[in-house]
Amino acid sequence: MPDNAARLLIRGGTVLDPAQGLNDRRDVLVADGKVAAVEAGLDGHPDARDARVIDATGRVVVPGFIDLHVHLREPGFEHKEDIASGSRAAAAGGFTTVVCMPNTQPVLDTRVAIEEVRRRARHVGLVNVLPAGTVTKGSRGEELAELGDMREGGAVLFTDDGVPVRNAEVMRCALEYGRSFGVPIGQHAEDPDLSAGGVMHLGAVSSRLGLRGIPSASEASVVARDALLAGLTGGHLHVLHVSAAETVEFVRWAKARGIRVTAEVAPHHLILTDEAVRDSGYDTNTKVNPPLRSEADRRALLDGLRDGTIDAIATDHAPHHVDDKDVEYDLAAFGISGLETAVAALLTYLVGPGTLPLSLVVEKLTAGPARVLGLDKGSLRPGADADLTVLDLEREWVVNPERFYSKGRNTPLAGRRLVGGPVLTVVGGRVVMEEGRVRSSGVSTPEGLYRYA
Repeated sequence: MPDNAARLLIRGGTVLDPAQGLNDRRDVLVADGKVAAVEAGLDGHPDARDARVIDATGRVVVPGFIDLHVHLREPGFEHKEDIASGSRAAAAGGFTTVVCMPNTQPVLDTRVAIEEVRRRARHVGLVNVLPAGTVTKGSRGEELAELGDMREGGAVLFTDDGVPVRNAEVMRCALEYGRSFGVPIGQHAEDPDLSAGGVMHLGAVSSRLGLRGIPSASEASVVARDALLAGLTGGHLHVLHVSAAETVEFVRWAKARGIRVTAEVAPHHLILTDEAVRDSGYDTNTKVNPPLRSEADRRALLDGLRDGTIDAIATDHAPHHVDDKDVEYDLAAFGISGLETAVAALLTYLVGPGTLPLSLVVEKLTAGPARVLGLDKGSLRPGADADLTVLDLEREWVVNPERFYSKGRNTPLAGRRLVGGPVLTVVGGRVVMEEGRVRSSGVSTPEGLYRYA
């Protein structure tokens, strides 16, 4: 476990907490794993006695980031990632809570499997790992898994992510049961008949490159169907990794009618387009599902964040072994390793140029995802769990995948100079990352993530 003081006084930073409408210079006092106070001048507070003081002057203190969508690959694919390496990557990236997807081997479709992931995460002891369970047994889309048992075991989301729930009647029943258990049903929105064989977005770029495309309709048509089913059942539909303008419109339409639909978007869909495939010379690290889409789609996603149609930003962290990517584009695995670059990329490409305000990005990484899952997190109100992140908005660093804590080196951002990022991650009052180094006693870790300019 990390070497921590029992109490922390984070002094002099700008506290940005969208859940409280707070954006002001304050001190944050942490005691017994909870936020004790958020006020100016806390040196004289009784709980500040003997506290470790961390100077946050010139930096921004925010609630710990929550990632609704990560692939930790354990069990079954530990050569790509495991709970320990993924937790280190999360801590390095400023994330204090992550939701791990169930498309492992075997898939997480039983209470025993859910409880084992939670046990392993507690053993690692870095960040909060919340498991998602499958919607159907074996993720085969034929028969519902034991949703109630998995909920009692700690599942916070049900999804067959990696494949869609294709059968409408199965999806209807899942939404019914999800409503009863108070758990969202996450849909990997993809029509396999429309996407079959596709490797990138269907459009002018795919035509010029001679690569088979995946149309936006593959995603949007499934969302339209499932939004109607959510309206029919009163269940909570959560749309994973939205990428298409048409999908944004369907989610907006559903919300306007009071249908319970939430949605997430990945950073790579906000900052990159299908032109990255061409510009990178067919770099397979640009191959992701759903694919990088057009500039018009990217702008629609940004609009969806601004008007509240999209509730959260989630990395869809999908680490792969080099052998899965070092092949022809058609044969390469889909996925981007994103936990360690997500926040910095958002700051560099969206906040820095003024495309999105910092407060909105923080909200979509904290209070937004907390609302999706009904978590008592995402805020620095006194009494809350002391999960927090400190950002340095001016620190420059170059993305070097060889220095990732994640086993996955598959990022299209390799070699890019980013400005800003997390410099301190605190989980339950414990410092788990400081100045780029993840702290974990008894666990061998690589050098710090950041290469500063």
